[in-house]
Amino acid sequence: MAMLPPRWFITSAWKVHRALFRWSGGRFGLRPPKPDTYGLAQLTTTGRKSGLDRSVMFGYYLEGDDLVTMAMNGWGAPEPAWWLNLQANPQATVTTVDGTFEVTGRAADSAERERLWKRWAKLDKDLDDWASRRPTETAVVILTPI
Repeated sequence: MAMLPPRWFITSAWKVHRALFRWSGGRFGLRPPKPDTYGLAQLTTTGRKSGLDRSVMFGYYLEGDDLVTMAMNGWGAPEPAWWLNLQANPQATVTTVDGTFEVTGRAADSAERERLWKRWAKLDKDLDDWASRRPTETAVVILTPI
């Protein structure tokens, strides 16, 4: 079984990443996807309860013009808040190294999910092991530019 850092470490790392991105005015914290690694971007959703903007950093790869990511919450049991927000209001904003743009988010359907999951597994050899620790299936999320 692959070693997974403690949850507090994973969530702290993403918070530090987001803080570094904000502190640097967006100069640090983003990277484009490459054939052997995922890219890093910022996703801003509308809070389903608060109605306020909520931003997170996330990993993704490109499938045509779409960005593909996993609703994984550091491999913890609960669904990530950004994914719950996106389900309530699929319109969101993404910031990549190429700029900021509006997207619509959705979960991949079953056939799509299998294909996209396999592609992500090529980028992350421990994907299936980590996903098996969650009590529910991890959604593969497709962000389509508007």
